[in-house]
Amino acid sequence: MSMKIRLARGGSKKRPHYSIVATDSRNPRDGRFLEKLGTYNPLLAKDNEERVKMDLDRVKHWLGQGAQPTDRVARMLEAAGVLAKATRNNPKAAVPGKRMAELAAKKAARAAAPAEE
Repeated sequence: MSMKIRLARGGSKKRPHYSIVATDSRNPRDGRFLEKLGTYNPLLAKDNEERVKMDLDRVKHWLGQGAQPTDRVARMLEAAGVLAKATRNNPKAAVPGKRMAELAAKKAARAAAPAEE
Protein backbone atom coordinates (compact mmCIF):
# COMPACT_ATOMS: atom_id res chain seq x y z
CA MET A 1 0.00 0.00 0.00
CA SER A 2 1.57 3.31 -1.06
CA MET A 3 0.93 5.99 1.52
CA LYS A 4 0.64 9.72 0.91
CA ILE A 5 0.50 12.74 3.17
CA ARG A 6 -1.70 15.15 1.28
CA LEU A 7 -4.37 17.83 1.47
CA ALA A 8 -8.09 16.98 1.59
CA ARG A 9 -10.28 19.91 0.60
CA GLY A 10 -13.14 21.13 2.73
CA GLY A 11 -15.03 24.38 3.03
CA SER A 12 -17.58 25.92 0.74
CA LYS A 13 -17.23 27.34 -2.74
CA LYS A 14 -14.55 30.07 -2.90
CA ARG A 15 -13.72 29.48 0.81
CA PRO A 16 -11.21 26.59 0.81
CA HIS A 17 -10.05 24.89 3.97
CA TYR A 18 -7.78 21.87 3.86
CA SER A 19 -7.04 18.98 6.18
CA ILE A 20 -3.57 17.45 6.09
CA VAL A 21 -4.19 13.70 6.07
CA ALA A 22 -2.33 10.40 5.78
CA THR A 23 -4.06 8.18 3.25
CA ASP A 24 -3.63 5.43 0.70
CA SER A 25 -2.70 7.05 -2.61
CA ARG A 26 -5.47 5.16 -4.40
CA ASN A 27 -8.22 6.82 -2.36
CA PRO A 28 -9.94 9.93 -3.75
CA ARG A 29 -8.67 13.36 -2.66
CA ASP A 30 -11.55 14.02 -0.27
CA GLY A 31 -12.26 10.36 0.41
CA ARG A 32 -11.31 7.99 3.19
CA PHE A 33 -8.11 8.64 5.11
CA LEU A 34 -6.29 6.89 7.91
CA GLU A 35 -5.41 9.85 10.13
CA LYS A 36 -5.87 13.62 10.18
CA LEU A 37 -2.48 15.24 10.80
CA GLY A 38 -3.36 18.92 10.72
CA THR A 39 -5.10 21.77 8.94
CA TYR A 40 -4.26 24.41 6.35
CA ASN A 41 -6.27 27.60 5.83
CA PRO A 42 -4.98 29.47 2.74
CA LEU A 43 -7.25 32.46 3.40
CA LEU A 44 -5.20 33.55 6.41
CA ALA A 45 -2.13 35.75 6.12
CA LYS A 46 1.16 33.96 5.45
CA ASP A 47 2.65 35.09 8.77
CA ASN A 48 -0.37 33.90 10.80
CA GLU A 49 0.48 30.86 12.95
CA GLU A 50 -3.09 29.53 12.49
CA ARG A 51 -2.53 29.15 8.70
CA VAL A 52 -0.80 25.76 9.00
CA LYS A 53 -1.20 23.52 12.03
CA MET A 54 0.36 20.05 12.10
CA ASP A 55 0.99 17.31 14.62
CA LEU A 56 4.69 16.99 13.75
CA ASP A 57 5.21 13.85 15.82
CA ARG A 58 2.56 11.99 13.82
CA VAL A 59 3.88 13.40 10.54
CA LYS A 60 7.36 12.09 11.41
CA HIS A 61 5.79 8.72 12.29
CA TRP A 62 4.13 8.45 8.87
CA LEU A 63 7.27 9.58 7.07
CA GLY A 64 9.12 6.83 8.95
CA GLN A 65 6.51 4.34 7.73
CA GLY A 66 7.31 5.33 4.12
CA ALA A 67 4.56 7.86 3.41
CA GLN A 68 5.41 10.31 0.64
CA PRO A 69 4.29 13.94 1.02
CA THR A 70 2.80 15.76 -1.95
CA ASP A 71 4.63 18.81 -3.29
CA ARG A 72 2.54 21.33 -1.34
CA VAL A 73 2.73 19.37 1.91
CA ALA A 74 6.48 18.90 1.41
CA ARG A 75 6.89 22.68 1.25
CA MET A 76 4.95 23.04 4.49
CA LEU A 77 7.15 20.41 6.12
CA GLU A 78 10.28 22.19 4.88
CA ALA A 79 9.03 25.43 6.45
CA ALA A 80 8.38 23.55 9.72
CA GLY A 81 11.90 22.07 9.64
CA VAL A 82 10.82 18.42 9.34
CA LEU A 83 12.21 17.86 5.83
CA ALA A 84 15.42 19.16 4.33
CA LYS A 85 14.98 21.90 1.74
CA ALA A 86 14.89 20.45 -1.74
CA THR A 87 16.37 22.43 -4.61
CA ARG A 88 13.83 23.01 -7.32
CA ASN A 89 14.64 23.81 -10.91
CA ASN A 90 12.03 24.84 -13.43
CA PRO A 91 13.93 26.36 -16.35
CA LYS A 92 10.74 26.83 -18.40
CA ALA A 93 9.18 29.10 -15.76
CA ALA A 94 10.86 32.22 -17.15
CA VAL A 95 10.29 31.37 -20.83
CA PRO A 96 7.38 33.39 -22.27
CA GLY A 97 4.52 31.64 -23.99
CA LYS A 98 3.92 31.69 -27.74
CA ARG A 99 1.70 34.78 -27.71
CA MET A 100 4.06 36.85 -25.54
CA ALA A 101 7.05 35.79 -27.68
CA GLU A 102 5.21 37.05 -30.81
CA LEU A 103 4.38 40.37 -29.13
CA ALA A 104 8.00 40.81 -28.00
CA ALA A 105 9.24 40.13 -31.54
CA LYS A 106 6.83 42.72 -32.98
CA LYS A 107 7.87 45.26 -30.38
CA ALA A 108 11.56 44.66 -31.13
CA ALA A 109 10.89 45.04 -34.87
CA ARG A 110 9.07 48.38 -34.31
CA ALA A 111 11.90 49.63 -32.11
CA ALA A 112 14.50 48.70 -34.73
CA ALA A 113 12.56 50.18 -37.69
CA PRO A 114 12.97 53.94 -36.81
CA ALA A 115 16.64 53.39 -36.04
CA GLU A 116 17.26 52.08 -39.59
CA GLU A 117 15.66 55.05 -41.35
